[in-house]
Amino acid sequence: MKTYFNIRTFFVQIAMMSALALASCNDSEFLEEQPKDFLAPDNAYSTLAGVKQGITGLHWTLRNDWFFGEEQQDVMSIYKALGADIAFHGEDPNSTRFLCNYVTYLNPASEYVREYWRRPYRIIQRANTLLAALETLDETLWVAPTQKQEYIAETRFFRAWSYRLLVSFFGDVPVVTDVIDEAKTDFVRDPAAQAYALMEEDLSFAVQNLPDPGKEEDPGRVTKGAALHLLTEVYLMQKKYNEAVQAATRVINDFGYALMTERFGSTIDVFGTGDVYLDLFSYGNQNLSENREAIWVIQFEPPSVIGGANARGIRAFGPAYFRMGNTPDGFPAFRGEFVNGAYTGYSDTLGRGVSWIRPTNLMVYNVWSDNWNNDIRNAPHNIKRDFYYDNPASAYDKQKIDFSLYPADAGRDAIRDTCQYIYPFFMKHADPLNIESNATTSGGGDVFKDQYAMRLAETYLLRAEAYLQLGDKARAADDINRVRNRAHAKPATADEIDIDYLLDERARELYGETCRFYVLRRTGKLIERVRKYNNNPLNPGLNIQDHHVLWPIPQMQIDLNINAPFPQNPGYN
Repeated sequence: MKTYFNIRTFFVQIAMMSALALASCNDSEFLEEQPKDFLAPDNAYSTLAGVKQGITGLHWTLRNDWFFGEEQQDVMSIYKALGADIAFHGEDPNSTRFLCNYVTYLNPASEYVREYWRRPYRIIQRANTLLAALETLDETLWVAPTQKQEYIAETRFFRAWSYRLLVSFFGDVPVVTDVIDEAKTDFVRDPAAQAYALMEEDLSFAVQNLPDPGKEEDPGRVTKGAALHLLTEVYLMQKKYNEAVQAATRVINDFGYALMTERFGSTIDVFGTGDVYLDLFSYGNQNLSENREAIWVIQFEPPSVIGGANARGIRAFGPAYFRMGNTPDGFPAFRGEFVNGAYTGYSDTLGRGVSWIRPTNLMVYNVWSDNWNNDIRNAPHNIKRDFYYDNPASAYDKQKIDFSLYPADAGRDAIRDTCQYIYPFFMKHADPLNIESNATTSGGGDVFKDQYAMRLAETYLLRAEAYLQLGDKARAADDINRVRNRAHAKPATADEIDIDYLLDERARELYGETCRFYVLRRTGKLIERVRKYNNNPLNPGLNIQDHHVLWPIPQMQIDLNINAPFPQNPGYN
C-alpha cells in the first residue's frame, strides 16, 4: 500500500486563521500576527513532517493538474491530446470549450485560458515557499546527510516542470524565484532565455542531488532519471541538440532502465489476447520493480485511501456507447452489467466514457497504414475498434454495431454516432474489470491505476529528435527502431526519417501520455499539422491561425499589473 499525507487537509489548515484574542491594548503587538496554533508558511515547514507534506503537496497539485484530478476538464484534456493533430472533442465538436475552435477558445478574458497561466504559477509559488523554508531549517532535523539536498532538488524539479509549460504556451513570462507574500503589481515579462537558464540550473542541481532510480523514499518520487529526461526536453526547446543527446544518453545508459520486451505483471487479458504493451498499462504494473521502463509514475489510489484520487482516463478517452440508444429493431443497444437486481446499461470492460478526447483519423488510421497487422500497439486488445450489441432481446445481439443497419428514417445523428458514441478506444486509458467505485455506472469513468509521466520509450524518441535535428538520420533511425522493434513494427530506414515520421511515431507510442503541444511547437509543426490532420467534422483544422502558436496572456494578469507594462502576445489585442 502506498502512503500519502492528507495534503488536502494540510492546505485547508494553511488557509485557516484562528480568532485573535483581544488580550492587549498595545496596537503594534496586537497587529503582529504570531502563527502559533494554525499553519502558515512561517511554521508549516519547520519540521521534517511538515517538509514532507510540502513535497507531497507538489505531487498532489501536479497530479490534479495533469491527470484529471480536478473538475476542470478542458485543461487536462488539452494537456493530454486536444487541440493538436491527434484528437478533437467528441462529445460536442462545436463546443465553445475544449479547444474546438482556436479563435473563440483563446480569448484573453476566458476563465479557461486563465487556468493555463494560474496552475503552473501555483506550483511555482508553493515550490518557492518550500525552498525558502528548506534553506533555514536546523540541520539536526535530517535523518540522512543527503536528505535536505534531495528535497531541495525535488522541489526545484517541480519549478522547472512548471516553467517549461509557461514558456511553451506563453513565451516570455515573469521569472519568479522568491516567495510572493504581498500584493505585487509590477511584474514584467522576462525573456524566455531567463526562464530557460533557471530551468537548466534547477534541473542540473536536481541531477546532482536527487536519488538514483530505485533509491527514492516512496513510489512516485522524483529521481535523477526524471530530472535528466526533463532536462533533455528543455535542451530541445532551445535547439541545444548536442546537450539533449548527452542528457538522454545518460537516462538510457546510466540507471538500468530498459524497454520492456517480455510480458510481465498480472495483466488480465480481457479480450483473450495480450502483449507487453498491454502489460505496461495494466493495473498494478507501473510500480513493479521488474518494470524497468518506468521513469516517473504518478500515484493513484481509490477513495478509501487517504490522498487517493482517480485519473478519469475512461471518462476522458472512452466513447459514450451507453448513449447510442436502441438496436435497429428497437431494443436498448446495451443491457450492461447486473447490479443490485437490475441491468445498468454499462459494460465493466468499457466503463463510462464521455468522449472528451476523440482520436483523429491520423491517430486511428493513417499512422498504422503500413503496419496494420503486425504493430502490437494497433492490436485489437490495445485499440478496440469493434463494438457489439449487448441485448438478448434483440435479433442483433452480439452482432457488430454497424450504423448502416439502421433505416434511413431512424433519425440517427451521424456526428454523434461516430464522434461521441462509437469510435476506436485506446485501451491504455481504460482499466477493464477493476471497478473501485460507482458500480451502477461501471466505475463512472474513473481509473485508479498509476499513470506514466515519463517512460523510457519517450526518452529514445527525444534523443531521436535531437539526432534528426543534427542531421544524423542513421542514429535517429536506430533510436526510433528501438521503439518499433519492441512493437514488432517494420523497422524504419534512415531515408524515411524526418520530423513528420518522428511525430507519427510519438503518436503511435505515446498517445494521451504526453503534452502534444510541446513537441509540435518546438519542431515548428503545430499550425501545419493541426490544419492538415485535425478532422473535427464541424471545425476542420479547428480554425487555427498563425498567431495561435503562443496563447494569450490572461487579461486579468494584464489588468492587475498596474505599475508596469505587461504586453499581450501578438494577435490577441
